[in-house]
Amino acid sequence: MTGTVPVPPYPTPRGLLAGKTVVVTAAAGTGIGFAVARRAAEEGATLLVSDFHERRLGEAADRIAAEAGVARPATFVCDVTKEGDVQGLRDASLAALGRIDVLVNNAGLGGETAVVDMTDDQWDRVLDVTLTSLFRMTRAFLPAMYANRSGVMVNNASVLGWRAQKGQAHYAAAKAGVMAFTRCAAVEAAEYGVRINAVAPSLAMHPFLAKVTTQEALAKLVEKEAFRRPAEVWEVANVMIFLASELSSYMTGEIVPVSSQHA
Repeated sequence: MTGTVPVPPYPTPRGLLAGKTVVVTAAAGTGIGFAVARRAAEEGATLLVSDFHERRLGEAADRIAAEAGVARPATFVCDVTKEGDVQGLRDASLAALGRIDVLVNNAGLGGETAVVDMTDDQWDRVLDVTLTSLFRMTRAFLPAMYANRSGVMVNNASVLGWRAQKGQAHYAAAKAGVMAFTRCAAVEAAEYGVRINAVAPSLAMHPFLAKVTTQEALAKLVEKEAFRRPAEVWEVANVMIFLASELSSYMTGEIVPVSSQHA
């Protein structure tokens, strides 16, 4: 595409998370969750990755080990819409890692449906996976971080929490909720030395997105980007790693856009 800004080189690891333990949800597949898990491993973290899809989760752990040149991360199958699974993930993470320095809340579910056609089930499912699961995970993991008086949570929001798009009322409402929840939880956690921030990506391309979105729709979304290309998933992951690291030590309750969209 004419005027497209080229993708930069893949980042060189700098040990930003050396000695840290990191838990990543929704880390299977090829999206942002896998990218941030791989980047965390490359930056020196000891990992536990989770997802609801057992086979893909195992494949993701194998890929992280091979591509990052590290020991295979621990895994735990977790459906973030089930309280028992969330508590199980917390317990497994503490057992495997000893402590939890960083939790990346990446789980989310989209879809395109007009408001007049949207069913209660469609609304509830998107809100449950995208927003209520964030509440469950935060509630489960904060006490251990409070006890240690340290820890970081990085949540995955979206620019749709600020901007309007047809067919995305449920997803946009959920992501706006992620932003508000992040800010409020961060204020509560600050006195315990725990930081909570979020990223708000605009358009990050990966095979699953290409599978569920038409080429016409993707082209229109790309046109909104000043760089005339979608982000690579690792470009979003880079910002999440920054928020997880000590480089962002004075940031909490912030929503950081990862976007080249026009104002």
